[in-house]
Amino acid sequence: MSDTNPQDELTGSEQPFVAHLIELRDRLVRAVAAIAVAAAVLAIFPGPGELYDILAQPLVAHLPKGATLIATSVISPFMVPLKILLMAAFLIALPMVLYQVWAFVAPGLYAHEKKLVLPLVVSSTLLFLIGVAFCYFFVFGQVFAFIQGFAPKSITAAPDIEAYLSFVLTMFLAFGLAFEVPVAVVVLARMGVVTVQKLKDFRGYFVVLAFVIAAVVTPPDVVSQLALAIPMCLLYELGIWAAQIFIKHTQAPEEAEEAKA
Repeated sequence: MSDTNPQDELTGSEQPFVAHLIELRDRLVRAVAAIAVAAAVLAIFPGPGELYDILAQPLVAHLPKGATLIATSVISPFMVPLKILLMAAFLIALPMVLYQVWAFVAPGLYAHEKKLVLPLVVSSTLLFLIGVAFCYFFVFGQVFAFIQGFAPKSITAAPDIEAYLSFVLTMFLAFGLAFEVPVAVVVLARMGVVTVQKLKDFRGYFVVLAFVIAAVVTPPDVVSQLALAIPMCLLYELGIWAAQIFIKHTQAPEEAEEAKA
């Protein structure tokens, strides 16, 4: 008859779980603290209002002389800059947030899994930020010039600040996610969902798919649609190239032995 106490077994199994919860809490606190510090710094300089002015600059530059954005809601002049402040703080603190995520999951990964996850986390973050920057510095100027070029002379443009924020966030998200194409390709290939050869064979279909997506998520002007579709096609090719490297260098020991056999 065993002398093992069921309560002792339960206690022994609970401790690691509780320790993981405590570590998760600590990591979340550090991530939130990083966002809070970034928000506090941005609130002091340049300030919420100035942040909105920076975000609105591509549109304001193409408005008729003397025209400005308007606020149709009583609390919009307060809430909209505050939302932009928090969004900017999150983007600035994103490396710290991702580091906390990585530090939490890394101890439970094998060596070959760490070789896969860390580069994907870093590359996906950089690609998303590059997509957002590309949208802000290039696409917005072309889109707003196109829109204002079609505006009748009898209409005075006065966009609402909340509507503009919604448009900006939608475009940022569209371009940020579109620039994640290489990451998606690498993950699909590494998980064995598709082979590299099938990805190459799908190349022509992806070109059509990229232009369909661009036509749906961007304004109806040729420049912005090409600005989204062409990078997606180029990034798809980059993903195929990267997938071959990742598959080679992130194999488990048993997979590597099978490949040599």
